[in-house]
Amino acid sequence: MKNRINQLFETKKENILSVYFTAGFPKLNDTVEIIQQLEKNGVDLIEIGIPFSDPTADGPIIQKSSEAALKNGMSLNLLFEQLKTIRESVNIPLVLMGYFNPVLQFGVEKFCKKCAEIGIDGTILPDLPLNEFEQEYEHIFRKNNLHNILLITPQTSEKRIKQIDKASSGFIYMVSSASTTGTGKKVEDFQQDYFEKIQQMNLKNPCIIGFGISDKATFNNACKYARGAIIGSAFVKSISNNDLFVESIPVFIQNILGK
Repeated sequence: MKNRINQLFETKKENILSVYFTAGFPKLNDTVEIIQQLEKNGVDLIEIGIPFSDPTADGPIIQKSSEAALKNGMSLNLLFEQLKTIRESVNIPLVLMGYFNPVLQFGVEKFCKKCAEIGIDGTILPDLPLNEFEQEYEHIFRKNNLHNILLITPQTSEKRIKQIDKASSGFIYMVSSASTTGTGKKVEDFQQDYFEKIQQMNLKNPCIIGFGISDKATFNNACKYARGAIIGSAFVKSISNNDLFVESIPVFIQNILGK
């Protein structure tokens, strides 16, 4: 079966909306309902965060959600248990995002196999070095039809970007700036020359922009330079103190996508 990420990029050419949230937050058993609500309200792709005790690349909002999820009792074992029947109700691509340590502790082969069993389409593991991935793990990911999404930043050299493009499948995660997530950048703060350079490189993989996308203006601006954009901190914040996210999610998504 073709990977759902590939199907998405073949059928939708622009304005792809990906949303990130932390599994087990705000409450331990909210994960599945949040996924269902996001799909129902027009999100194209979901990144499910695996909470980790030392989330160095994340801004304060996602760090706090990760701490809360761990306190709630979230673990990789429990996440797989929560998601075991997710494909009975959800059709859009699902990606697990997190740090490599929990995956390594779980067992990489076991992790990839479990992802394939429940219908996960890809992973984003920012601290897994490219060389290590290619030499030790790529064959396991391929065997399980699982894309490992790689990141580029404004500091990534052209040579490195070409290497990442060659090694990538699915899409490339284009980090909009060198800062951590959720730092509240304005549209005009994004590095336009970097976006334009990537466009001119004609990479074989589509790109999605993440970090600093928080509203309709930043989403639309990012979509001028890539196939879509990822919203993380702004969404996590919107559900942080919200027992009624069933009502708040439609409003949040409408504010991003609304005409």
